[in-house]
Amino acid sequence: MLVDAKKKRAAFRELHKAGCFVLPNPWDIGSVRRLEKLGFKALATTSSGFAWSMGREDGEMSRDEVLSHMRVISEASDLPVNADFEAGFADSPEGVGLNVAIAVGTGVAGLSIEDRVGRELYEVQHAVERIRAAREAIDYSEEDVLLVGRTEGFLVGRTELAATIDRLVAYAEAGADCLYAPGVTETSAIAEIVSAVAPKPVNALLLTGMRVADLAEAGVRRVSVGGGLAAAAWAGFDRAARQLIEEGTVPPRG
Repeated sequence: MLVDAKKKRAAFRELHKAGCFVLPNPWDIGSVRRLEKLGFKALATTSSGFAWSMGREDGEMSRDEVLSHMRVISEASDLPVNADFEAGFADSPEGVGLNVAIAVGTGVAGLSIEDRVGRELYEVQHAVERIRAAREAIDYSEEDVLLVGRTEGFLVGRTELAATIDRLVAYAEAGADCLYAPGVTETSAIAEIVSAVAPKPVNALLLTGMRVADLAEAGVRRVSVGGGLAAAAWAGFDRAARQLIEEGTVPPRG
């Protein structure tokens, strides 16, 4: 592509300074191309969407497979790409730092680090050390890659807002540039998160029943959809396949 990584990273950083932008999640080059044509300003990978495209479930892809995917998506587009780097593919801060250093080399403009293993959250201080290690790895690279500190509590049934906010504040203090608590759906709760970590920007996950306009009004800087677009695409595929079996026809194209 024509735009080099440094320019994409600078453009991505600029998007986080004001307003609210939508960060859709493609899972292959075809979905990248369609989103580019629709005029989005940045993209983000999706661990679930990528896994489904490979016939697996979320969390089943290896580190090297994900790194390769990050490079493919980044190199396929002139738009900046934020990477869903899951939990950094390591438990220890040292391992996270090493893997983040490798991830920076894929050309991504940003990457997120989660704070869970399986269905359990890391102990807070350990999670903080992991974010700090990611920060140090990015700083050492001297590349302007945006670090997203992500807490998974609401996705694993730990829905105490105060505890979630405490984690996000701690991740911000450890060097995260942007904060993210997927699964929080109440606009008032999201507004509390925005206020708690200000002036650092907040990412929100758009789920069914939520509206971008409401999130923007709450102060959210960026809105992503995770595996939402991929899930919709596969749902459409399944409906068409069932129609083929049951009726011997296919839906109209377009």
